[in-house]
Amino acid sequence: MKLSGENIMKIGIIGAMEVEVETLKGAMNVKNVVKKASMEFYEGTIENTEVVLVRSGIGKVNAGICAQILADIFGVDKIINTGIAGSLNNDINIGDVVLSTDAIYHDMDVRVFGYKMGVVPQLGVESFVADADMREKAKAAIKKVAPDIGVFEGRVASGDQFISGKETKDRIIADVGGMCAEMEGAAIAQACYLNNIPYLIIRAISDKADGTADVDYPTFEAKAAKDCAALTMELIKNL
Repeated sequence: MKLSGENIMKIGIIGAMEVEVETLKGAMNVKNVVKKASMEFYEGTIENTEVVLVRSGIGKVNAGICAQILADIFGVDKIINTGIAGSLNNDINIGDVVLSTDAIYHDMDVRVFGYKMGVVPQLGVESFVADADMREKAKAAIKKVAPDIGVFEGRVASGDQFISGKETKDRIIADVGGMCAEMEGAAIAQACYLNNIPYLIIRAISDKADGTADVDYPTFEAKAAKDCAALTMELIKNL
């Protein structure tokens, strides 16, 4: 935990799966490993930046718990959620990267009480806005490490569902919009909002979230995750 008076920046990095964190772990100087809530939190440095790297596990509950532990136990100053996602926009292709402007749940539905689709009741916000400075620095990082990758900025839609059919994809687009769909980002974003921690979601596209998703995903999963890791390593140098 950060001691009072310390000004050292500490970055929390969350990936849902091992493939999303293994490259970063390999680049770390690991000083300590803390086990909490069946998760392993790796404390150390990447490029002289203090980081806490963790594999949260898949889904919103795992992700939200993970982000809260980073806030409570490790006192992180910023959180990066790195990983892969399915495209919701025909202009965004496999291998492209999405940087979050905000995040929203595509499976939160309390419209019967007058809320818009995706809105969490009684919070006073319609979505969870990402940090603009982190996003700008991420764009610069991509230009440096992977200038040929397409970069998009926009909403990340999250829910406890792997999107693999056109009908479901079209419903999400109609309900909440978004550039990509995945299973953790909005939960991390909500935890960051509640704890006043700047965050950014970085998603490399592994599939088109349609009828081809089950074919595309295994092929492009590893490459997409490594691209995200390379971007994240470059980004944290400048945070």
